[in-house]
Amino acid sequence: MQYPPRSPVRNVLFIMADQLRRDYLSCYGHPTLHTPHLDQLAAQGVRFDNAYVQGPVCGPSRMSYYTGRYVTSHGAVWNFVPTSVRELGLGDYLRPHGIRTAVAGKTHMEVDSAGMERLGIDPRSERGVLAAELGFEPFERDDGCWPPGFVNEHNQYAAFLGRHGYHSDNPWHDFANSAAGPRGEILSGWEMRHAHLPAQVKAEHAETPYITGRAIDFISAQGEAPWCLHLSYIKPHWPYVAPAPYHNMYTADDVVPVKQHTAERGEHAHPVMQGFQSFSGAGNFSQEAIRRHVIPAYMGLVKQLDDEIGRLMAYLKEAGRLDDTMIVFCSDHGDYLGDHYLAEKELFHDTVARVPFIIYDPRREADGTRGTVQSRLVESIDVVPTILTALGVEPDTHILEGRSLQPLLHGEKIESWRDAAFSEMNYAFRDFVRLPIGQPVDRCHGYMVRDERWKCVFFDDLRAQLFDLENDPDEFHDLGGDPDYAGVRERARERLFDWLRHRKIHPTVSYQRMSAWTRKEQEAGIQICAW
Repeated sequence: MQYPPRSPVRNVLFIMADQLRRDYLSCYGHPTLHTPHLDQLAAQGVRFDNAYVQGPVCGPSRMSYYTGRYVTSHGAVWNFVPTSVRELGLGDYLRPHGIRTAVAGKTHMEVDSAGMERLGIDPRSERGVLAAELGFEPFERDDGCWPPGFVNEHNQYAAFLGRHGYHSDNPWHDFANSAAGPRGEILSGWEMRHAHLPAQVKAEHAETPYITGRAIDFISAQGEAPWCLHLSYIKPHWPYVAPAPYHNMYTADDVVPVKQHTAERGEHAHPVMQGFQSFSGAGNFSQEAIRRHVIPAYMGLVKQLDDEIGRLMAYLKEAGRLDDTMIVFCSDHGDYLGDHYLAEKELFHDTVARVPFIIYDPRREADGTRGTVQSRLVESIDVVPTILTALGVEPDTHILEGRSLQPLLHGEKIESWRDAAFSEMNYAFRDFVRLPIGQPVDRCHGYMVRDERWKCVFFDDLRAQLFDLENDPDEFHDLGGDPDYAGVRERARERLFDWLRHRKIHPTVSYQRMSAWTRKEQEAGIQICAW
């Protein structure tokens, strides 16, 4: 195997936490939840303050992170929507250069079985496995979230729990994500009323330390061979249940005030927002007593995540890997936790679509930006070209829609940068939103356009939403129907149209090949319409 020439960046650790809010890290301003290890990572790297995901739901967001392409381009518009077998992921770009690229944890990747069958790809073959995982070698693929009663077979974490004395058909649910009642009965973590109780596993046996250990196993086995590992934590995604002592590290007094305004409810609210507010979970999180009961557990899960980041950083330092490993830390989306009278994710408020994003670059060229905060608009699709550039692999510009963040990391003078960030959602899968407003499934797409001041959201056949982020940073007052702001909305609409016109729609042919085509015809003696 031929490795790329030795450079200061030999490896990449691409860390993602699931459903982690940016404002639940102390380096992003949380007043009582202290995350010293992630704060230290930010102090050694660059913390991006305006990073947006391309889809505020697990599946589409992750597919954009992994492909470097917008949701409109890769087509995985919601969870469990297969990504076309034609799409290339991070591993597909790195593996030909001798860089082992693997995943430990969650990806939410759904297999394009029909496409693989049409192409005659055996899903059990090495080629089939990589196609099913969007180029990641499944060192340990585990998306978690196994419901009660599910038989958890052939799962490495379930086997790990069994080896430590947690015996059941589904130890993920029965032990790692549930508490014990006074008679030893299972109190399911799916029911938020139990969030104050400790999970039935020791802290070291919970999901977060387990997958950290697996990441260390992978890294330690690589020796001096270059690698890229996607370490993807399932937490702090629900169920909201944490092991002791994390379950009661925080109290209701540590819960920050909810972001709600009466203008966001009732007949003046956008119909799509009304639909999501009708979700039972949104109704639960809209009750302050429930928020104060559940959020301390969420905070405990974040604290455990930070502690495990500390364990991982200590290992990397001891192994000498901090000198040649780029580290990217991010989240696939946030969590409403009652803000805007909502729960979960799916819409475009900063609570969900704006995520924590930190990059540590070990190169000498990055010394001048260490500990700085970058305010430029960045997007999740920037991760792939940033990693490729760091590892000396030329990005395929006719496919990738993000741009390398290396100039920002190295403090280079930049003539121009993006003037807007874009994100997309689709509520066709949510009957409680779609049916009350009579939308057919093919008219349920939403687009966010966010520039330096304004955030505008467009929905098929419905009025737009508009927020003035300068004067209304909490996004309480929707100006989408205000005639005084028609010009702002029209400018955003034109910006969206411009963006849609410039998607990378020909991934099978490079720009170089296109630009050389006429010359090749002439050199071949092809004479078109000659006299």
